[in-house]
Amino acid sequence: MSVVVTLSASSSAQAEITAFKQAVAEESAKDAGIAAFYRGRNFEPIWTQNNGKDATRRNAFLQALSMARVHGLPAGKYDPNVFMADLGRVQNQRDLGRMEVQMSRLFVQYAQDISRGIVTPSKVDPGMVRKVSRFKSEDLLEAFAKSSPAGFLKNLAPKAPEYLALTKEKLTLEKQLERGGWGPTVNAKKLEPGASGNEVVTLRNRLIAMGYMGRSASQTYDVAMQKAVQLFQLTHGLSPDGVAGGATISEINVPVEGRLKSVMVAMERERWLNGLERGERHVWVNITDFHVRIIDDGKTTFETRSVVGKNTSDRQTPEFSDVMTHMVINPTWNVPRSIAVKEYLPMLKKNPNAVSHLRLINGSGQIVSREGQDFTQYSARNFPFDIKQPPSRGNALGLVKFMFPNRYNIYLHDTPAKDLFGRESRAFSHGCVRLRDPQDFAFALLARQQSDPEPYFKKILATGRETTVPLDQPVPVHIVYRTAITDPKGRTNYRRDVYGRDAKIFDAMQKAGVTLQAVQG
Repeated sequence: MSVVVTLSASSSAQAEITAFKQAVAEESAKDAGIAAFYRGRNFEPIWTQNNGKDATRRNAFLQALSMARVHGLPAGKYDPNVFMADLGRVQNQRDLGRMEVQMSRLFVQYAQDISRGIVTPSKVDPGMVRKVSRFKSEDLLEAFAKSSPAGFLKNLAPKAPEYLALTKEKLTLEKQLERGGWGPTVNAKKLEPGASGNEVVTLRNRLIAMGYMGRSASQTYDVAMQKAVQLFQLTHGLSPDGVAGGATISEINVPVEGRLKSVMVAMERERWLNGLERGERHVWVNITDFHVRIIDDGKTTFETRSVVGKNTSDRQTPEFSDVMTHMVINPTWNVPRSIAVKEYLPMLKKNPNAVSHLRLINGSGQIVSREGQDFTQYSARNFPFDIKQPPSRGNALGLVKFMFPNRYNIYLHDTPAKDLFGRESRAFSHGCVRLRDPQDFAFALLARQQSDPEPYFKKILATGRETTVPLDQPVPVHIVYRTAITDPKGRTNYRRDVYGRDAKIFDAMQKAGVTLQAVQG
């Protein structure tokens, strides 16, 4: 005996609602945050109903997706045409329920990518220890459902002036890529004022194409070309001598694609900082630029050269943000354990009186005499002493250090090795950041709490005693790594990828679906 059940119009509609909600529940279960969002609204949709609100959300999201490429996001992943095709294949309410959740999942991924970055820094390189504050799926969807869709989506991308300038430079480079780049590369080891010939013409043409020189028919390395080379050198972190030596020619020969990658990685790095309050006053340390700056209300008010970590796996300066709380005048150098056992212990094994300017300290904090010590019995594992260098002008930390306590034991400090600041590339330290003008840096920091900071500082310095000076207003410190930076005049400056981190980031971005693309001008 068979039973035929005939549904009324109302019961049929109810069945469709039930099928839709059941599909939403099943599909959203794959993501706890999305599932919580839909449970909280009894599995009601925000995208797929034929009403004004859902249509407005859909249209706003489609418009945002169409701009994904502009931001250097994976264009294929966010192709609005793919999304529309998927929507067009919906056959029933269960399909529609699954599509509802898929749209939310795509929205959450897009929102995270454009506002907080595509890749996770620490997964790309161990030196990129920066923590990125990401949104919870539920919070994103809740906020979006209650907001003006177009406005919400527009506000996801970073609003920092640097991000906007980089986006503009990206478009400029993409147009240049469409035009075939900057022309042939320069095949010469060195070109200088007065030279002539084919390679000088090639250099001239590249400088013109890159915007460093006005149109010219000159076939000699004249004054105009010299000035153009100097400007190029200034904007690429090179000594501005006006001579196109090996380093300058190498940078001039970097193709459009190389600069485009730098810009797109810089945009990604800006997204990592998007959720971070930089501070009205903050210290900005750009590793690749070998400079430290104090920024007040978006403007550089102090700048000095720096030396950063050497390009070895154990010495590279890490990237992170913290807060400077104090400075130490006449500091003691507490030699890191790694340096003590890797560098100084081998010396002590050969000669117990080696590095006599350093003190051995036992577990009780007492100075230990070297007399009678057999250092050959010790290894990196069982070496029982701490090593310290007392305050002095020859101290490895110089006369002052600036502390933003962190787990990486990184800080800014003076150094007696002043000759390194004259180098073009300055990656020589064990990881900390050395300053060329540490006392002037101290004066600038103290000016907000001392009416006359210089004599105040020098009075403490004259005592020769280690003294901690708190900062009344702690200052955020951001250690960053940018190979593409825009200057106040709107020109993009480039730096070398000293640790190879940008290459790793772009590789990870490519694996996520990011591509280089030429566009018509």
